[in-house]
Amino acid sequence: MTEGLAGLAAFLVLALARVPMAFAMGIVGFFGFAYKVNFAAASAMIAQTTYETGLAYTLSVIPLFILMGNFVVRARMSEELYHAAYTFLGHRRGGLAMSTIVASAAFGSICGSSIATAATFAKVAYPSMRKFGYKDTLAAGSIAAGGTLGILIPPSVIMVIYGIMTETNIGKLFIAGILPGLVATALLCLAVAWITWRDPQAGPPGERSSWSARLAAARRVWPVLALFVVVIGGIYGGVFTATEGAGIGAGGAFVFALARRALTLKALVEVLVESVRTTSMLFMILIGALIFANFINYTAMPADLRGFVVQFSVHPIMVVVAICAIYVVLGTAMEELSMILLTVPLFFPVVTALGFDPIWFGIIIVIVVQIGLVSPPVGMNIFVVKSLLKHVTMGTMFRGVTPFNVALVALLAIVVAFPELSTFLPRFMK
Repeated sequence: MTEGLAGLAAFLVLALARVPMAFAMGIVGFFGFAYKVNFAAASAMIAQTTYETGLAYTLSVIPLFILMGNFVVRARMSEELYHAAYTFLGHRRGGLAMSTIVASAAFGSICGSSIATAATFAKVAYPSMRKFGYKDTLAAGSIAAGGTLGILIPPSVIMVIYGIMTETNIGKLFIAGILPGLVATALLCLAVAWITWRDPQAGPPGERSSWSARLAAARRVWPVLALFVVVIGGIYGGVFTATEGAGIGAGGAFVFALARRALTLKALVEVLVESVRTTSMLFMILIGALIFANFINYTAMPADLRGFVVQFSVHPIMVVVAICAIYVVLGTAMEELSMILLTVPLFFPVVTALGFDPIWFGIIIVIVVQIGLVSPPVGMNIFVVKSLLKHVTMGTMFRGVTPFNVALVALLAIVVAFPELSTFLPRFMK
């Protein structure tokens, strides 16, 4: 236990010294393992971990879903999704912000990245909200919060990494995110309604669209629906695995991008290079985390932590609540992916020993990451939106995301209180 705590402290020191997370975890994991065993064993462990991670078939789902998301962005499907949502909701008070959230949810169903979703809608939705006189707090806050839906509504890179680390079925994790994703969308829209109820000038109503315009806009988004149904429906029905579904999704997104004449040879190279860069970054962080996890597991810290919790005879749900509180606090100070990779090896054995469903805990982890993405001072979505809306101050961004943060905390409480919300659909998977 002592060596594990010392390793965590060393990692935090390196992180505060601005050493990249992947290297910080890898360095501590290597020297910690060498201290517990020897340098030869630590060197062999690094080589084996890197080799096995690079060749792991299940991990091929990550570059494929990233590639699918990049093709979708290039095909400009986000604009049509936003227009379709706008025709139905734009005439309401705060309707453009609600349209942003609904379109982000739909875009997230074929993207899988919160950062990509937030960046896309900062370009697509903000000009319309500015045109109709929306306050920057609501406009920027709704874009940053809507972007978080990209990792809860399947497919999701975070779910893939959690599934691989805990050996939980990735397909079931995807399906488990659907109902919480719909609840999250509704709660974020309610947050918009609350903001505009308190301050009607924050989100003036837009123009009302005719039913013919609404139907025409809805017909133009069929590729998104088709891609989601084929990929997630195929996984749910047992037609193919999550990895095969990722390949089919990437192929389908490529065909749609070609059909829309959005891919020149130069654009294709840019998509492939961007996908390789993102994948490399994720694999570096994952390899570093696995090296660190090997050291932590060798110290028996997870077993000691489990025994420490059990000896107090605390109600299991209170343990989960405490873990959620720790995650929410960490999310305000740490980058989300590194936080998950660092802590899952510690908390997962405790949760499973208490008899909880690992799929349910996986959805809780994703929701906690959502909260971290829009939590000051280091919420990644906040900085992504700020970098694209340069005239919006950080103070405005922080004020704008606060009501949405409350909505996401409410979502976390709902999923903790009602596990069936995330475990109901996976039971019927083939």
